[in-house]
Amino acid sequence: MHVAALEVELHIAASGSLKDKRAVVRHVVEVARRRFGVSASEIAHHDRWQRAGLGFAFVAPTAGRVTEVLDQVERFVWSQPEVEVLSVARHWLDDDG
Repeated sequence: MHVAALEVELHIAASGSLKDKRAVVRHVVEVARRRFGVSASEIAHHDRWQRAGLGFAFVAPTAGRVTEVLDQVERFVWSQPEVEVLSVARHWLDDDG
């Protein structure tokens, strides 16, 4: 079993309120869940209206499949015109057997 998480920091320049931010975040999270089968959530900056931290996780029988799916998610996030990606980090769960 292979597990990895993708952490993405976003700047949402056009957001003038938490409500505006939530609409953008909700779209990104829901489409990623539906399209790629990942677990997804807003994980940071809940009280800031132009920043968002998103987390995506995926489990698969091979590391290659996990990499493939998280690469697709990352490309999808980068393609969103409403957001500027500030940073991306990938974290792998070690399997101790």
